[in-house]
Amino acid sequence: AQLCTTALKRSLVLFSELFSHKMTEWTCGKVRSTFVEYFEKQAHKNVVSAPVVPIDDPTLLFTNAGMNQFKSIFLGTCAPDSPMGQIKTIGRAANTQKCIRAGGKHNDLDDVGRDTYHHTFFEMLGNWSFGNYFKVEAIDWAWDLLTKVYGMNPDRLYATYFGGDEKAGLAADEEARQLWLKYLPAERVLPFGMKDNFWEMGDTGPCGPCSEIHYDRIGGRDAASLVNMDDPTVIEIWNLVFMQFNREVKNGPLVPLPAPCVDTGMGFERLTSVLQDVHSNYDTDIWTTIFKKIQEVTGYPEPYRPGSSMEDKDIAYRVIADHIRTLSFAIADGGAPDSVGRGFVLRRIVRRAVRYGKEFLGAKDGFFQHIVDAVVESMSDTFPELKTNQSRIKATLAKEEELFGKTWETGMKHFGTAVTKAKDNSIRGEDAFILHDRYGFPVDLTLLMAEKQGLGVDMKGFDEHMQKQKDKNKDSGAMAAKKGFMGVDQLNELETIRKVAPTVDEAKYVWEDSTGKVVAIYNHKEQTFPAEAGSDAGKLGILLDKTNFYSEAGGQVGDIGTLVLPGGVFKVEDTQTYTGYTVHIGTLEPGAKVKEGDEAACKVDLARRLDVAANHTGTHILNFALRQALIRENDKNQFEKVDQKGSLVDEKMARFDFTWPSKLTEAEIARTEELVNEEIAKNGAIFTQEVEQGAAMEIVSLRSVFGEKYPPVVRVVSIGKDIPTMLSDPKNPDWWKHSVEFCGGTHLKSMGEAQKAVIVQESAIGGNVRRILMYTRQVAADAAALAESFAQELTGIMADTSIAPAEKLKVIGVFGKKVDDSLIPMLKKVEVKNAIKKAIDDCRAEEKKHTAKVKQWGTEIGEKIAKEVEESKLAFVVRVLNNYQPLLAGERDAIVECGKALEKQAKDTPTLLILKDPKKGTAHVIGTVPKDKTDKLAAPEWVQSLGCKGGGKPVSASGAGLANDAVEESVKKAEALAEQKLA
Repeated sequence: AQLCTTALKRSLVLFSELFSHKMTEWTCGKVRSTFVEYFEKQAHKNVVSAPVVPIDDPTLLFTNAGMNQFKSIFLGTCAPDSPMGQIKTIGRAANTQKCIRAGGKHNDLDDVGRDTYHHTFFEMLGNWSFGNYFKVEAIDWAWDLLTKVYGMNPDRLYATYFGGDEKAGLAADEEARQLWLKYLPAERVLPFGMKDNFWEMGDTGPCGPCSEIHYDRIGGRDAASLVNMDDPTVIEIWNLVFMQFNREVKNGPLVPLPAPCVDTGMGFERLTSVLQDVHSNYDTDIWTTIFKKIQEVTGYPEPYRPGSSMEDKDIAYRVIADHIRTLSFAIADGGAPDSVGRGFVLRRIVRRAVRYGKEFLGAKDGFFQHIVDAVVESMSDTFPELKTNQSRIKATLAKEEELFGKTWETGMKHFGTAVTKAKDNSIRGEDAFILHDRYGFPVDLTLLMAEKQGLGVDMKGFDEHMQKQKDKNKDSGAMAAKKGFMGVDQLNELETIRKVAPTVDEAKYVWEDSTGKVVAIYNHKEQTFPAEAGSDAGKLGILLDKTNFYSEAGGQVGDIGTLVLPGGVFKVEDTQTYTGYTVHIGTLEPGAKVKEGDEAACKVDLARRLDVAANHTGTHILNFALRQALIRENDKNQFEKVDQKGSLVDEKMARFDFTWPSKLTEAEIARTEELVNEEIAKNGAIFTQEVEQGAAMEIVSLRSVFGEKYPPVVRVVSIGKDIPTMLSDPKNPDWWKHSVEFCGGTHLKSMGEAQKAVIVQESAIGGNVRRILMYTRQVAADAAALAESFAQELTGIMADTSIAPAEKLKVIGVFGKKVDDSLIPMLKKVEVKNAIKKAIDDCRAEEKKHTAKVKQWGTEIGEKIAKEVEESKLAFVVRVLNNYQPLLAGERDAIVECGKALEKQAKDTPTLLILKDPKKGTAHVIGTVPKDKTDKLAAPEWVQSLGCKGGGKPVSASGAGLANDAVEESVKKAEALAEQKLA
């Protein structure tokens, strides 16, 4: 054993020496920078990586590919003056993109750690052409970079190309094949079908054939048969996608793109493993610092063993190292563990890492957060956001690990239950899945725990439940994005065929009517550009050379209004922008027509826009107020800050999303609303100015949306202080007293135009992300008035003495639901709900008193009737309780207590008691007959003689449905029957 241990140590030393030599030649930092610098030399723009938590793409859980941030370019929806529009103009881009694949369609989570190449977080090196170059350059540069710059052995490289698909009507990509034959022999240029070599963005959109470059880690052999066979020794390292088609409808035909594009992606971790000549991604220097930190923090006696070890401890090292990177980047970019959506995926990742650390490395509680330091140390030079958010990342993970500690105890109880429910000496697949999904127990941990109990796990059942979840989550996070009114083909026709210039829309900030000339008419149904159209054409999009309509952008809805044309009126129902074209969407009024060249009078609905502007400017003040109310008054949350995560404003409300770790207290909401209204009362002027981005960013109090990309020249909106003064002294601390933001929306002239603001809702929409709904102007006044009317309505309910307490509780319940469902000022709603709670308590107390009084009445009536029986020697009695106490309103307690009194004091006398309910209009009936008289008169027969439904035993029966106005006659019938039967 000692000899084996010595040999192992020698092997590790030799490996370390060889590994160190390889890393010196190609460190991970050099691999990354070499790629980007190579393409910069080919006139590509180095674009900063987009956040892994998408800002403006609701179809994604996480950024999972390098092309995600360029989607608007591929779809043709970016404006020319936007950051993406400027990149499109350059035509070339390259970068390293942060990616996460965990959850939804692309999910590598459960494979991480069990092999040496899967990751939930990875970097994607990529270069793009947006109609600039195509296959020749893409293939030539790929070969040059790999073989001449990185120095890969050409004999180990294989290329694949699209071999065609007869069913889809697609020919083989012979062009790509011929280009590869310049560098490779024919036996290493291999055709594959749609599955491997045809790339599609989704069911619709740009798509095309792709060409992959594969690398043989072994060499000196013919490895063609191992390409695309999931062999770990022959791996894909680079995928070149040639987007030359567009699919406009699902399963529809492929239409050639007018300007083909290139999208390439090369896994950074895999490339580094090839250049450092190791077979495992985890054996590169990317992971060295993190592995050392894991050993230091857990105190595990052995370091990570390089290679493909499948021992539990080495799997644990890989799991923790991968997961801490994923979580560090996700939290830095605005994500957080939670119970839904991407937050739930992050929570599962935390729990998977923590359990592996505790179970296999003996880690103590709270260990996980400390590994963040290693991620920051090794990666913050390239991704500085890690350093900026280091404290917040650690605090979030500490809080989440503490929460998991509590969940773990519950999970262990479920495991115990699963053991008792084991079938055929195996824990059921369903239970293993619940432990995995709900409690964060990796299935291999469940297998180990089950083995200690002498059990197995039904892996087939577990896999079935996993597949159901994957099927369910295929569209996870995929909210339908607003469907484009125009497609890429129509936009290309405008731009390249019809040569229509982008719309001039500066007048949108003027707030006056303007004029423009019709330059294009788009028939949405026909997807054509007719020269003229009539009112029977349906939905149209009219493009003018210039307009004063604001198109939807930055969370602000588009303008509505009318275009007055020579041939009639066009009603604008929405305004959207596509690649710089402002499209007025709507319909012609009956009998109206439009043709190209028409002069149009542009009439925006300015009253609606004023309401929209009040809400938009209101979000700026709300952002400002939250910073004052939360950051400066919550010392315990110093690591937190309020960052805007999104907004939506229309004429009715302002919706504002922001980062904060907990529900806002009533005091925080009150202070925030107070600050907003203080700014409205100050009536500060609204200043706007276009400024160079660099200069604007110097203003100390400027707020911008985290992760958003801004153009070189930005529009700055300031409230209460002119912008030139701020620019002249940008670090002046007085500027913290003013709201300053980048914004291209339409705003008020002065804050007083907002009139009033009320916060009507505050809620959670994800981990550490809150949402506030706020009203301004008349909508705010109406909401406040509604709240006041609720207070008055409740006062009226409580003052109504005609309603019995029990009935009043029902009325208050319905009223409370109405209040809950309403959007009224939150603070006023709290007041009303507190008043409702007090009203309920008062009603219950009153009900209790009333019930006691009713019971007392019943007892007293029973005693009176018993006295009548005794004094008059009555053989039976038929009595209406209301005749004794007119205040009775059908309370059953009265008739029950009356019966009890008679049972005590006149138990030998048959009695028939009637209690009228004035609200229902019917009476309750109870009949009792002593046992020794039931042979003559049975209680059910006597009750039914009143003419109502009834039943029971011979000695007692009850009835219902006797109309109040029939009681007098019915009493006579019952008395007659008793006289007859008991005679």
